[in-house]
Amino acid sequence: MTRHSFLLFSLTILLVACKDGAPLTALSRTVINPATGLIERKLDQTQIERGERIYTTHCVGCHGPDGAGTPDWRKPNLDGKYPPPPLDGTAHAWHHSTDVLKKTILKGTPPEMGSMPAWEGKLTEQQVDDVIVWIKSLWPDEIYDIWYKNFESKS
Repeated sequence: MTRHSFLLFSLTILLVACKDGAPLTALSRTVINPATGLIERKLDQTQIERGERIYTTHCVGCHGPDGAGTPDWRKPNLDGKYPPPPLDGTAHAWHHSTDVLKKTILKGTPPEMGSMPAWEGKLTEQQVDDVIVWIKSLWPDEIYDIWYKNFESKS
């Protein structure tokens, strides 16, 4: 009876973990806020605080306070390069995966596109990860929900 119960329990867990036969993904491990229908964030508050300090030290000069960006960030400057975009959910940062955001911070933007410097060798990977978590904490709930469903749930 114990073996039968264990098998039944395992099968139940497997069925609950899979939706429509799909494998268990990050999305199925999330919590949906019943009031909003949006994914609840599970961001580490300590990491957010570290990220904010790093951002204030290294990034605020270009991307502005609270990731507000620069006016006319969609319009190239006279040199043809785009100014720093907002990171607060009002621009395109949320259109990119965590890996792309990390690569952009570490390698900088292509010189013909923008003036973002490479931070590789200046910031540790942990510092970059902390900044990215802080940036994600700025996004409105609806934006974070869309981003998560498009990128995080597929990893």
